[in-house]
Amino acid sequence: MVHHIEAYHDSVLRVKLQNECTDGDISFVHVVIESDEEISFPQVQLAWHYPAVNIQAYWHPGSFRNKSLGVDWSKGFSSKGTVVAPVGCFLSSDGRNRLAIAYSNAIETVNFNMGIREEDGTIRCQITLFSEPSKPMKRYEGTIRIDQRDIPFEQAIQAISYWYESMDAYRPCMIPKAATFPMYSTWYSFHQELVDKEIEEQCRMAKEIGCDTVIVDDGWQTTDNQRGYAYCGDWEVAHQKIGNMKAHVQKVQAMGMKYILWYSMPFIGLHSKAWDTYKDKLLGYREHLQAGVLDPRYPEVREYLISTYETALNEWGVDGFKLDFIDEFDLNKANDKALEKDGRRDFDSVQEAVECLLEGIFARLHARKADVMIEFRQKYIGPFMRRFGNIFRVADCPNDAVTNRVGTIDLRLFSGNTAVHSDMLMWSPEDTVENAALQLINVLFAVPQLSMRFEKLPPEHIEMTKFWLKFWRENRDVLLFGELRAEAPELLYPNVQARNSSKVVMAVFGSPYVKVVEPGNKKLFIMNGTLHQELVLDVDRELPNRVVEIYDCCGNLVSMAPLAVQKVPHRLKVKPSGLVILTCLK
Repeated sequence: MVHHIEAYHDSVLRVKLQNECTDGDISFVHVVIESDEEISFPQVQLAWHYPAVNIQAYWHPGSFRNKSLGVDWSKGFSSKGTVVAPVGCFLSSDGRNRLAIAYSNAIETVNFNMGIREEDGTIRCQITLFSEPSKPMKRYEGTIRIDQRDIPFEQAIQAISYWYESMDAYRPCMIPKAATFPMYSTWYSFHQELVDKEIEEQCRMAKEIGCDTVIVDDGWQTTDNQRGYAYCGDWEVAHQKIGNMKAHVQKVQAMGMKYILWYSMPFIGLHSKAWDTYKDKLLGYREHLQAGVLDPRYPEVREYLISTYETALNEWGVDGFKLDFIDEFDLNKANDKALEKDGRRDFDSVQEAVECLLEGIFARLHARKADVMIEFRQKYIGPFMRRFGNIFRVADCPNDAVTNRVGTIDLRLFSGNTAVHSDMLMWSPEDTVENAALQLINVLFAVPQLSMRFEKLPPEHIEMTKFWLKFWRENRDVLLFGELRAEAPELLYPNVQARNSSKVVMAVFGSPYVKVVEPGNKKLFIMNGTLHQELVLDVDRELPNRVVEIYDCCGNLVSMAPLAVQKVPHRLKVKPSGLVILTCLK
């Protein structure tokens, strides 16, 4: 299909649009923008219409729990290398792709606005380029990818991810095996109140429960526990909390745990020793944080950050880094001084400077440790960030199992083989074990992270956690690497499944109704992600000669019996947050 796209721009520019179709349902529109002189390009808007037929939801990388269609007079969202990606997918109520759009430049700022035009019931698609000053140039090129194939929406999104991977600018980095196993984080369990011996004790218990890595979060570098960033930037160990960092790391590693250390990458605190050195090399100052945002366009800023992480790797022997707040490298939040010319900078574009910074970090760390782990969290999770990070984590959503589920599935659909992690799991020790189990069940199609003080949990909570992490490890091959299907994003993915050649793992989170399609003789696992007391099993073919095992949320066997499943709904008594296993007898 040829798409008629209008270009709105200043007369100093020439804009050429060329349609190129492949199989008739995927179109590529090449965009060429030229100027006679080398200038900072003014804003260019590319717009077209598409009939809103059989469209009920809209997915994009930053949509989280809001999959509504939106309107064309809204602002849409802004993407760049460190913030999501210029991608959107419209889908029908039965989960079929109707229109999936992506723009090739996921590094520079792109405003992406797709919404209903109320005057005529169409979708007005708008891609706006150069909404912030560009570097001087005479020529610019980009490509709009438009996919109208009638395929499951998950496949349309995954195809966009593969498209980005095929470009040199977005080649994803390698994924260490350790990045794909459960982790323990100190953030919710300790916040900034860190003590080395207490961390080590939690690591010992976390290892027994099923975690292989600890992430030591904010607090190790300061004695100030006010949750601000006034003292960050020097990245020296607060010895009142961790007496000897190298020895501490080695104690944790001796338990069989990897060690990841947190850094707030852009911030330099007002009370840090480094403040006087870098206070005139900032994008801006955040009064509520009492910290400045470093300007990566200065080579000495980049070298300071790179050498900081390199030193931690060399001197303390850590296994990875949690690099936080990367989206704060934002020219739109910059102060007036950062918008002025400064000959000490070697970049005009903040995004190009961030790319150079991340390239330097990854190259220097990877040269020292080939399997170094680097975690980024939503919303810095797009194809550009896959070049430098091998762990993408859901944004903070403490005790919110539904948001955690939506975040992990969204990330899984668009992140290729990058290790997708849940936000750190936490819940009240006073809650029921069935409710606590929902925190785990909701994220089992990703890598779980936990952040609890284990000694404060009731024994049944510990047993429940051990059971589900054991289940996850035994079925990691399908949960992480199987074919992922996720129904109804507009309803927050009430049914999710993953399958490979030998297993199908399903989870229901809303209705207790379970529709099973083409199970063959595969082993079938059904997780009851609800508090209902039964599941209704509906299969598309008879499943004779099966045995059914039913477990409660702590892994206790409730019943086991032979079962011949007919092509009629079949009720199974399953405890809340329990597990059903159907195995074909030989």
